[in-house]
Amino acid sequence: MAEFKEISPNASAVAKLGNWFDNRFPTAGVMYRDHMSEYYAPKNFNFWYFFGSLAMLVLVIQIVTGIFLVMHYKPDAALAFGSVEYIMRDVPWGWLIRYMHSTGASAFFVVVYLHMYRGLIYGSYRKPRELVWIFGCAIFLVLMAEAFMGYLLPWGQMSYWGAQVIVNLFSAIPFVGPDLALLIRGDYVVSDATLNRFFSFHVIAVPLVLLGLVAAHILALHDVGSNNPDGVEIKGPNAPKDANGKPLDGIPFHPYYTVHDIFGVGVFLMVFSAIIFFAPELGGYFLEYNNFIPADSLKTPLHIAPVWYFTPFYSMLRAITSEMAGALALIVLVAVFFASRGKPVVVKAVLWAVGIAVAIMLGLLPAAWNLLGMSFGSISRAMPWLGGIDAKFWGVVVMGGAVIILFFLPWLDKSPVKSIRYRPSWNKWLYGIFVVNFIVLAYLGTQPPSPGGERISQLGTLFYFGFFLLMPWWSRKGEFKTPPDRITFAAH
Repeated sequence: MAEFKEISPNASAVAKLGNWFDNRFPTAGVMYRDHMSEYYAPKNFNFWYFFGSLAMLVLVIQIVTGIFLVMHYKPDAALAFGSVEYIMRDVPWGWLIRYMHSTGASAFFVVVYLHMYRGLIYGSYRKPRELVWIFGCAIFLVLMAEAFMGYLLPWGQMSYWGAQVIVNLFSAIPFVGPDLALLIRGDYVVSDATLNRFFSFHVIAVPLVLLGLVAAHILALHDVGSNNPDGVEIKGPNAPKDANGKPLDGIPFHPYYTVHDIFGVGVFLMVFSAIIFFAPELGGYFLEYNNFIPADSLKTPLHIAPVWYFTPFYSMLRAITSEMAGALALIVLVAVFFASRGKPVVVKAVLWAVGIAVAIMLGLLPAAWNLLGMSFGSISRAMPWLGGIDAKFWGVVVMGGAVIILFFLPWLDKSPVKSIRYRPSWNKWLYGIFVVNFIVLAYLGTQPPSPGGERISQLGTLFYFGFFLLMPWWSRKGEFKTPPDRITFAAH
């Protein structure tokens, strides 16, 4: 048992209360010092570093508003839509709580996307922060699951049919797909059983996992220290320190960055409030108009699309047609050709065997036959396995792979410097094109399918994966500037 600290009898009442609390819960003081007052962060943070704290703020908003919504929501297919209308019309300030929660869902993805982009341009995933990045990507993946399950709960037309389409995608997985889709739905169609499952996961299971990952993300970050726009380490063995071992290029997180973040919070809350009070639907992007119509299993909406933060990945899913799968099979064979050059015979044989097998599964043979103007029907009837796996399955693989590939970013980037400030100038254009491509894919995912949109989304999908898969090659090219020994900082 730790010894009690004494305090002067003449101390103020506040000081006495603080001493009393510290003697009985010293761990709180240790955590405050380790993660706030004595946690040294680089002194050159810019506006890009607002979004981590904003993500924490939105998480709190979602939890608090969710608690109040659950008090009145009924997870029953016959009552769910009516209970949401009751919250909106009859519960005092219920409309505000509901709009805060729905707007908060979109705001969460806005700040998380910007937070991840900051990590991308400043190399925050590089050594020694690989685990911080992996925890962050896991948070993103769990957040998508949380948002998808919450999207079903209003039980409107788009909630119902969006869930129907997305869950049915799992049935495309060979062998286990139909059983997996049945397990997720709890029935043969999206029904009351599905609503109850999604409600329990959305309210209890997934938030617990999310909170655990957020805690792990922050603890891992504070163990290795924050990155900065220069990508220069302030806590390494060669970093300049004062006589007490404190980084000369760092400042305590509290009070300096708490005040810094309060400014960002103020700006965010003004924008957040403006949307809630003046445009909570935001033209149908935050709340779709079809979702104000009760779910009807007998009436399919003209166009089914997920909410905007899923649409880049939904666009990639739709881009994978049989024709596209055949093109991917050809790309696989070309990649095997270059990868096998100069390799031992055994390695070369294994690479070609795997490459040809993958190409056949992608549907190389039907694509080649069609290109020659010949019918593949008779062959596929005799040997169906030569026809490859349905393109719908590869669409699911691509959609999932678009998120999973982010986990490997620390090992894909071979650049000798972390920050984009010291990379070749054309890197900024490349990252800019990546952002534009992602936004275009998001827009196309909200639109009905069209031949032109299909081609653009296919090119966009190839660029998205090419950006990451070719990163070990292009990230080393060009002339790099020499990073400074100490961080650059101008007072403002």
